[in-house]
Amino acid sequence: MLGAGSWGTALAIHLARTGHRVSLWGHRPQHIEALVAERQNSRYLSGIAFPERLKPEASLSAAVEGATFIIVAVPSHAFSETLDTLAPAMPEKTLLAWATKGLERGSGRFLLDLIHERFGPRFPAAAISGPSFAIEVAAGQPTALTVAAEDPGVATSVAKLIHDDSLRAYTSNDVIGVQLGGAAKNVIAIAAGICDGLGFGANARAALITRGLAEMVRLGVLAGGRSDTLTGLAGLGDLVLTCTDDKSRNRRFGLALGRGVDQATARAEIGQVVEGAEATQELLRLGESLECELPITEQVNSVLFHGRTPRSAVEALLARQRRAEHE
Repeated sequence: MLGAGSWGTALAIHLARTGHRVSLWGHRPQHIEALVAERQNSRYLSGIAFPERLKPEASLSAAVEGATFIIVAVPSHAFSETLDTLAPAMPEKTLLAWATKGLERGSGRFLLDLIHERFGPRFPAAAISGPSFAIEVAAGQPTALTVAAEDPGVATSVAKLIHDDSLRAYTSNDVIGVQLGGAAKNVIAIAAGICDGLGFGANARAALITRGLAEMVRLGVLAGGRSDTLTGLAGLGDLVLTCTDDKSRNRRFGLALGRGVDQATARAEIGQVVEGAEATQELLRLGESLECELPITEQVNSVLFHGRTPRSAVEALLARQRRAEHE
């Protein structure tokens, strides 16, 4: 497991608890030393003890030596660099999966494109996504995820790896749709948080989630994904989770902005990467290339990067020209 944040640690705990031998790598040696000493990730998942089969590892090459599966769970901005570090150490006949939700910073490319660039177009790789708070997975609470790969056999192999009585894994061959859903839902969650932070109520939140889903589906289909993927676990499921529960760091970030907290303070209070803020500009870049209108994403971007107030951004959405719902 490459990535010792909350999500990578949660998946590592889950896999070790189900009987797999798991090496958990993180890029900060001091953090790994603390994991070894405390046998828990007290920074992100305090109180959840590591199973015996989970071994924190400061050396990436040592972590992946002899591995049959490698899962990358680093933040999206670190994904490319992690692949560069992994490439010379990659064992033969290894399946690669990624649980990172986002697009490449600066280009808007899908993460599968980066894997193909490093390892070739036929390299066996799968995306893991869906409605999943790390703390609940680590605690063994019921969760359902989607595993998507271009090769159905790869998707099945990764799904078998993570599936157990508490985590149900479905398979898909729509890698684009699964990736798009995982990136876009975080931006909509920031918008939902802003609405709630402004005190606009449940009606506004429900409308925003519904229109956010329409925005995701519109972009996803133009990018080559399927609408049924984006109304499934990796789209609608993850969107509802992230927009409505305060375990979501993207929602909490939006809540803070809506309440008048500045971005730096909001990020510091959350203490982890806010993937929606990372993805906003990349989704707009993708939308522009596909001539796809993304009004909610545009307004989140205007708040984050162009100094617009949260209230005026919501008012701009409400002032848009009337239209048929399903145009």
